[in-house]
Parts: sequence; structure tokens; C-alpha cells
Amino acid sequence: MKSALVVIDFINDIVDLKGKIPSCAQQVIACNTIKHANSAIAWARKNHIPCIFIKVGFNNDYLDLPRHSPMFGKAESIGALNLKSWGTQFHQDLAITEDDLVICKPRVNPFHNTQLDSVLRANAITDVYFCGVSTAWAIQSAVRDAHDRDYQVHIITDACAAATEEEHQSSLTMLSRIATLHSSKQLKE
Repeated sequence: MKSALVVIDFINDIVDLKGKIPSCAQQVIACNTIKHANSAIAWARKNHIPCIFIKVGFNNDYLDLPRHSPMFGKAESIGALNLKSWGTQFHQDLAITEDDLVICKPRVNPFHNTQLDSVLRANAITDVYFCGVSTAWAIQSAVRDAHDRDYQVHIITDACAAATEEEHQSSLTMLSRIATLHSSKQLKE
């Protein structure tokens, strides 16, 4: 068994109250989600488990923006998710370093049109631990896809958040059928 930790979308536009689309900011703050994510990151580093940081974003000209998408279609008009902006920088409290691998994704799913699967396979990863936002969107999409790619999937529940606690819990209930749920305190060496 070889593991990796995938940390998804802890970017300012989504998790900071000053972000352009702060859909998860209230819950991230209320539940100390970044603190729990940092505990997971510390656990991974202590155990020589690679950390892969994922962020959603689009080029400055928004040519890669899916304009028909109800979720992303208005990003350009409000200046959201621009890869050259503060909004797609990782939140200042997240324990990321300049040496960490960062993968930019153009859609909800971190496997879609990215090198994530190639990185995992190149490192013979069998178990993938996920944390991030939103539990109802990016985490659900990532977990379902990873499951179908035959990875053993794990979710660090307190290091994830959604727009509401109900949305978060509902997502975890669904995903518990294909993933093992852990709190950051339950992670073992």
C-alpha cells in the first residue's frame, strides 16, 4: 500500500470571505477546516506521503472557461477563478510550500484534463486520501472518479467543507459506500 494526499480547492475565491465566490468560506471558518487540512498535511509529510495540491482556475483570457456551465459560466464577468489573480492563490493559512506539486484543473473533477492520474500511477499510489472543498462538488467528483479508477479512496471528513453542514454530511453519507471516512485525528502513521 502506497498513499498520497490530494488537497483540493482551498483557494481564496472559494474559502476566503473576500473571495469572488466564497461558497464554502463560512463553513471553512466555522469548522476550522483548514486547520484540520493542515493536520492531514503534517501527517502526510511526517510519513513521507506525497501531498498534491489542486486548484480550479482559468487562463487570463478565459479561453478554457466552459461558458455554458451553470457553475463556471459567469466566472469571467465577475473576474473569478483567474489563474493570475489573488482568488486562485491558496489560502494563506494552508500549509503549502513552494516545493509542493500544484495541479490546476479546468473543471470540477481534478482528474479531468489534468496529470493527476499520471502522477499517482507514476508513484505506484494505491490509496488516495482527499480533503478540500466543496464536499458536494469537487470531493464527490474526485472520490467517485478515483474509485472507478480502482484506487482505495479515503476522505478526511473534518478537512472538507461544503456550503452548508447539511450538504457536507449528505455528501459524506453517499460517499461512505465507496470510500473510507476518517477524521484528521484518526490518521495513523
